[in-house]
Amino acid sequence: MRIRTQIIVGTAALAAVLAASTALGGGTTRLTRTDGLPNGSEDVNLDPANFSTRITNRYWPMKPGARWVYRETDPSGASRRVVVMVTNRTKQLANGVTARIVRDTVTENGRFVEDTIDLYAQDRAGNVWYLGEDTKEYENGKLNSTAGSFEAGVDGAQAGIAMPAHPKPGLRYRQEYYAGQAEDRAEIVAVGQQAQVPAGHYEGVVMTRDLNPLEPTHVEYKFYAPGVGPVLAIGVSGSSDREELLRVSRVG
Repeated sequence: MRIRTQIIVGTAALAAVLAASTALGGGTTRLTRTDGLPNGSEDVNLDPANFSTRITNRYWPMKPGARWVYRETDPSGASRRVVVMVTNRTKQLANGVTARIVRDTVTENGRFVEDTIDLYAQDRAGNVWYLGEDTKEYENGKLNSTAGSFEAGVDGAQAGIAMPAHPKPGLRYRQEYYAGQAEDRAEIVAVGQQAQVPAGHYEGVVMTRDLNPLEPTHVEYKFYAPGVGPVLAIGVSGSSDREELLRVSRVG
């Protein structure tokens, strides 16, 4: 759930996002709705019987075999390829919850920049939980860092929400919590939006604002299309970036 270095935002696209944010209150809005979702560092006690590796949330369905391909470019113009693949594999975590394994790889000129295993599960209400990640970052083909890796229930790490069952404007939640390592948070800015990316034009899109207390100047907007999942991410503070969906392969 990290903020990556991505494509430079075009002036028109950036203006549109900022206008939408301003219309909805922008950075001055005080969001207090949580609908029982975790925030900050508080502990959550998850009942394994309440979770499933069958993830059907309409804004981020994760059926095994589904595959998303994104384009990512940093401010220097270097292009990267991001591939997200839902595997058939699962893992039982220390907290007893069994999670779906999703692999997220980033390559540049055919060489690994990042290789991450993400762990997700869905509760009975339809919320998609983010339960951990095993991330490896590479430089010049060599492992450089595993910073940000965590597993819910280990060393004080806590699960968070990847996508609420019923996203509503003003809803806020943490995406993960591992003190000093992984503290991403998100807010639902708007629903019923539109997004245009190389993969197509999408309507009924959910727009989130993603924040990280460990990097307080970073703000990123993400767009989730129904039946597809993440289609666009735009950095508006801390970096000028953009990640857009090129194609998606859905199964069943």
